[in-house]
Amino acid sequence: MNRPAGYYEDNTTLAQYLEFHFGESWHGEANFPKELADAVMEALDGRELCRALDIGCAVGRTTLELARHFEHVDGVDFSQTFIGKCREVVADGEARYARSEEGNLVSYQARALSTLGLAEAAQRVAFHQGDACNLGSDYRDYDLVLAGNLIDRLYKPSLFLESIHERINDLGLLVIASPYTWLEEYTPKSEWVGGFMKNGEPFTTLDGLKDMLGPHFRLLGEPRSLPFVIRETRNKFQHSFSELTIWEKLPD
Repeated sequence: MNRPAGYYEDNTTLAQYLEFHFGESWHGEANFPKELADAVMEALDGRELCRALDIGCAVGRTTLELARHFEHVDGVDFSQTFIGKCREVVADGEARYARSEEGNLVSYQARALSTLGLAEAAQRVAFHQGDACNLGSDYRDYDLVLAGNLIDRLYKPSLFLESIHERINDLGLLVIASPYTWLEEYTPKSEWVGGFMKNGEPFTTLDGLKDMLGPHFRLLGEPRSLPFVIRETRNKFQHSFSELTIWEKLPD
């Protein structure tokens, strides 16, 4: 896999993601993992709420937010470090981490699930280490699959996109959010879904998604943009936008 060695297993990265999921809101932007779950629930609008899959769940906030509404939610991530932290947060009832401030200086943070209204929801989640491009056969019969900021970090996104319909119930939803940050260190250029010229014309990731998902899904509504901020230190932040698309599984 073309992935920076150990990037998601690094304690600094883990702390950044814990702040992103459970910490403060920065620069006027709402908490992205919660906003993503809220957007998904709005889209579901009366559909079945039995089983959901949050693939690329990172440290688990969106998984927990979905479990406010679903009977069961599976959170899956490639990083064993992230999944270990998800399980720890559920077991301990709080997220604890050392947040980078400046140089070697850190501040120690703790966020209780009860203060976020997620303690009861935590009883309906299960977290698993797994590869989105090679999921086991037991991940199936979902009313929702959410891929949040995932597809542009997969080594072969077509493996995920062209088979995910097999895991979703008829009229269930696939929700994809991504900033479409295609980088060869994660995804070989030959595997990019979009972001290149094709037949002399710009070919966007949305174009690629329509091609790959079209046989089994229909796009609901127009894409929308969700902002997010990742805090690196007291003085350094990443401010990005993730394009959200909602796809309804066509009956077989």
